[in-house]
Order: sequence, then structure tokens, then C-alpha cells
Amino acid sequence: MTESDPNDPVTVAVAVELERLRGTLEAGFARTDGSLALLVQRSDQTDKQLADHESRLDALERTRWPLASIAALTTSAGVLVAVWELTAR
Repeated sequence: MTESDPNDPVTVAVAVELERLRGTLEAGFARTDGSLALLVQRSDQTDKQLADHESRLDALERTRWPLASIAALTTSAGVLVAVWELTAR
């Protein structure tokens, strides 16, 4: 291989183009890093919202269980009263 002259116009043009390409790549990577950081932030917010919704749903389920029991007792009482009235006649 032969060494090229650093002042050769072709060598200078190649060096300039490589520097432009490097700058373009750095700008692209910076945009990609910014986009990824935004996606990570949104993912964290979504995880927090999901955890909040899960805790709220658990609280609702815990307070709702007596309603089914009360409904069953009321229905049973109604059936017993209806049977008692039918047998009383």
C-alpha cells in the first residue's frame, strides 16, 4: 500500500465527507436516545397507573363482597316469608 498525500484533494474530500457522516450519525443517535428516554418515561408512568388501578380495584372488591351475602340473605328471607304465607292458608 502506498501512503497518500494528506493535501490531496480526494483525501481531503473523503475526510470532510466522513466528518459529515459522523455528525449525521451522532445527531441520529441523539434523537434515538431522546426517543428511547421518552418511551421509558411513558412506560414508567403506565406502570404506576396500572399499579394504582390494581390497588383501587382490590379495594372495590374487598368492600363489595358483603353485597352478595346481603342479597342472598334477603332472597332467602323473601322465600321463607312466601313459603310461610302459603302454608298459613
